[in-house]
Amino acid sequence: MEHGSNRREALFVRVAIAGGSGFLGRHLLRALREHGHEPLLITRGGEQHSVPFVTWERLAHDPACMDGVEAIINLAGETINQRWTSSARERILRSRLEATAALIHWVQQTEEKPAVFLQGSAIGCYGASDTAVFTEETAADGTDFLAHVVSQWEQEAERITGVRLVKLRTGVVLGRDGGAFGKMLLPYKLCAGGPIASGKQWMSWIHVHDWTALVLYLLEHRELAGPVNITAPEPVQNDTFGRTLGKVMRRPHWMPVPAPMLRLLFGDMAQLLTEGQRVLPQRALRAGFAYRYPDLESALQALIKVEPS
Repeated sequence: MEHGSNRREALFVRVAIAGGSGFLGRHLLRALREHGHEPLLITRGGEQHSVPFVTWERLAHDPACMDGVEAIINLAGETINQRWTSSARERILRSRLEATAALIHWVQQTEEKPAVFLQGSAIGCYGASDTAVFTEETAADGTDFLAHVVSQWEQEAERITGVRLVKLRTGVVLGRDGGAFGKMLLPYKLCAGGPIASGKQWMSWIHVHDWTALVLYLLEHRELAGPVNITAPEPVQNDTFGRTLGKVMRRPHWMPVPAPMLRLLFGDMAQLLTEGQRVLPQRALRAGFAYRYPDLESALQALIKVEPS
């Protein structure tokens, strides 16, 4: 499939990816190999991997271990899907800053710098709103915990010089083998699905196939730099998401989940469920990127094998 602009980089052969053992990283590693790249995984070590890898410790003491790397994709950081205790908040932020700082230190030391640095980020940078519309031209000036984390993460990446920097502002990624989608399915499997809190909060989602394809597109197209919203072009409100999910699964959408219950169960992390933002992928659309799943129903149909009633 042709994706718009033909101003592409020559194929990067050796691509280093940090955070490649998680849900998104696994999909990206597979896609990189399918597209002719040779991924190099940066990892803590102690695990078996199907691709060549270097450990963070080795990278710190032997910069030559990544000689020849032409592109870096940084997704490293502790999951936000945990109760946000004070220690968890510190780990979530510190893990992202330390990994980014280590990669930038390597870039500064190497003589042959990579052509592009794709930096993990998130749409949480915009803060939450039920009424505003956010594009890459909107100020990323949210004031909550997630916005603070993303702001610090992006600022750390901005210390890089002489390398094209792309900030991957990712929304809610839908996939059957990881992320939040499996938890979203459970209430509907039990015929107990319904709106969360007010149901008015926006959900800016993207199918994992399109997430991976768009990251590869950004890797290869040199005219794109700076922040890019990695979301589908049709965000929906929570109630609409649930109704569409119920329709596709042939299950009812009727049982509301009150916000106080979520705060009791998850603490401050309930913010992920009760708040959102309407984010549009303006730069991807203007660049001509073609989504396979631009609307929610087609994405859910692809993800869900509907069982007979």
